[in-house]
Amino acid sequence: MRPITIKEIALHPIAMPFVEPLKTSFGMEPFKGAVLVEITTEDGVKGWGEAAVAPAPGYSGETIATAYHILKHFMVPLLTGKTIEDPYHTRDILKVIRDHHHARAGIEGAIWDTFARANDMRLADLFASYVDAESTNRAVVGVSIGIQPTVEDTLAIIRKRMGQGYKRIKLKIKPGWDVDFAKAIRAALPDATIMLDANSAYTLADSDHLAQFDDLNLLMIEQPLQPFDIYEHGMLNHLIDTPICLDESIKTALDLRIALQVNAIDILNLKPARVGGYSESIDIYKICVEHELPLWIGGMLETGIGRAANVAFASLPGVTLPCDISATDRYFDPDITEPPFVLQPDSTLAVPDGPGIGVEVIPERVQEAAVRWQERNLYPVG
Repeated sequence: MRPITIKEIALHPIAMPFVEPLKTSFGMEPFKGAVLVEITTEDGVKGWGEAAVAPAPGYSGETIATAYHILKHFMVPLLTGKTIEDPYHTRDILKVIRDHHHARAGIEGAIWDTFARANDMRLADLFASYVDAESTNRAVVGVSIGIQPTVEDTLAIIRKRMGQGYKRIKLKIKPGWDVDFAKAIRAALPDATIMLDANSAYTLADSDHLAQFDDLNLLMIEQPLQPFDIYEHGMLNHLIDTPICLDESIKTALDLRIALQVNAIDILNLKPARVGGYSESIDIYKICVEHELPLWIGGMLETGIGRAANVAFASLPGVTLPCDISATDRYFDPDITEPPFVLQPDSTLAVPDGPGIGVEVIPERVQEAAVRWQERNLYPVG
């Protein structure tokens, strides 16, 4: 493989309006925020990554402002001028910095993309080479639907998405909008493939309440308990029959091994942004394959940059369940990359053919999104 030497790293904090508002148990997402990472090598090769962070510290403790600060003042200096012979070992350079997984994933993702481009290969094929597999050239996907005003509104959106071709539906829930809501949806759609996402809204004391989902033939309930809690998920798993999918609780490969040891997990939602990038994702992927643990790739509402990288990873054969990587028009119009990701009739997204992430970043759109962030000036970066 041809190594790369990093000449320059540029950071672009952005704000992107959503096509439709998104509401979760954390509240309403006002817009899509991120810090885009642009790498230029000594040979003039450019690559992109995305630190998929929100404006406020809801899903994680990171924000656009904190990610920008850590990237600019700590991570960029560590990597500028470095020669990278293997992108998998980028995390070794960054190991002197604790936590900040989303920021880490953004800059590491840019290195993976740049390295693949420099070697004229698709990112999907580069990932596959690390797990002794071949890309399937497609990612099977579903769609996530935020909390709506009424059951009827939710059903209308579900039917719209199913009409577009999505075959797995994820519904956000929260206390007071959960059991009766899910029963109503299941009664209306008895054969639909449905999962629920609690975003850590419950405690172990709610186990009897959560057990009421057991008769609804759900694919899974995602992250019912607190984000740092593995032990009590293991206890909950003995009290309910609905498969438990962990999200926020798994931030490292070690976390996953612990969760398996205490029987806290039936399914894993792997978000590369949450675990610090694709090197850790590769380690986690291998554990899932070793233990035959059902796996899907989650998203952080990424732009086309992060979406393309996630699609590449989701095309690995060990990803066995539909992923949260919807088509471009589900979130943005236009996105900052071209061409858009389009849902295929079999509920899949195709892996782009070009080198690296395989999509073209449109500089004018990046600039527009950066200006939009500055105009909002809600959480200044510096």
